[in-house]
Parts: sequence; structure tokens; C-alpha cells
Amino acid sequence: MDTILEATPLENFTIDVLTSSGISGIFDVKPYLEGSAFKELSNSSYFRLVRPAHHGIMWPNEQDISSDTIICDIQNAQQIDEADA
Repeated sequence: MDTILEATPLENFTIDVLTSSGISGIFDVKPYLEGSAFKELSNSSYFRLVRPAHHGIMWPNEQDISSDTIICDIQNAQQIDEADA
């Protein structure tokens, strides 16, 4: 399983990530903000507290997203971008 090595919060609820296998890209968290478990992430100050943890990413109150989910979303977004080019 890939591990998230770097998770840098960006504007507009996105995170620049780098994995142990060298996959990198921008992970868009906005689709997850509507879920009750992730509602707290809509606070931009709290959102910026993201850090790599347990293969994925995590916030202080233990909201977490797995590396599998992050990688899948990044790869899907990159495929869409390539198709639009």
C-alpha cells in the first residue's frame, strides 16, 4: 500500500500530495465536505492542520482519508485533464 509522504494544504480545500511510489498531484477534498464526519474540514483554519498519517492523511480530530482514495481521485482527475487537452 502506498503511503502519503507529504500533504500540503492549498487554497480552495485542495491538498498537494506525494506518495511513497512517487505519485503526486492535487487532491480535491471539496466532494467530501458534505459528509457529517468531514463537516469540520470546511473551516479553512482547521483544514490546514492536515498531516500524513496511517498511510493516508489525517486531521487532529481523527478525520482521515486513505491513500487508496486519494490516489484514485488524483489519477481520475489527471485522466480527465488529459482528455480535455
